[in-house]
Amino acid sequence: MTDQELASNLSVNADDADDFEENQGKAGAKNGLRGEVIESSDDKMTLALEFMTHVIEDMEMDCTVHLCRPSADSPDEISIEIVGRDSGRIIGKKGQVLQALQFLTHRVVNRPGEEKRHILVDAEGYRGRRDENLASMARKLGRQALELGKIITFEPMNPRDRRVVHMALAKFEGVITKSDGEGDDRRVQIIPVRR
Repeated sequence: MTDQELASNLSVNADDADDFEENQGKAGAKNGLRGEVIESSDDKMTLALEFMTHVIEDMEMDCTVHLCRPSADSPDEISIEIVGRDSGRIIGKKGQVLQALQFLTHRVVNRPGEEKRHILVDAEGYRGRRDENLASMARKLGRQALELGKIITFEPMNPRDRRVVHMALAKFEGVITKSDGEGDDRRVQIIPVRR
């Protein structure tokens, strides 16, 4: 099965997510799910862990799902890490499968009328490495924009990647960043400023 087929198979609707919550509920831990809780969790964390473990098992991937400690800057974030032999397939091309898994988990955990929690799903530290590479490339292109005195425009990016670029260049002297375009065609521009 290709990464695109995996991502397509993950595009279930909200009703399917509701069905999971009703059918699985809190019984997941009793059913021998492989997910491992690193620190004590609340109901939403438990639900996210159970749902992701169930999906990974249904995909027949040789991976384990772990609930990670939230970062100091985002104490309410629910962070899930997937590790194992098939983690590359879980990531997919440019993180598409990983993004689909995160979207689905968000839909299952964040019910209408309840307080929303940010969900982060990662596999083998992919997001951290990608953020690091993207920030490094942004700084390199920032220097290039300064040297050439020209605007440099990135390819279209998702909101998370655009944020990484904006943050990497926020204190970079001599350039400003701006997002331009609509929807999926939104791009970051690095603009040199005159002193």
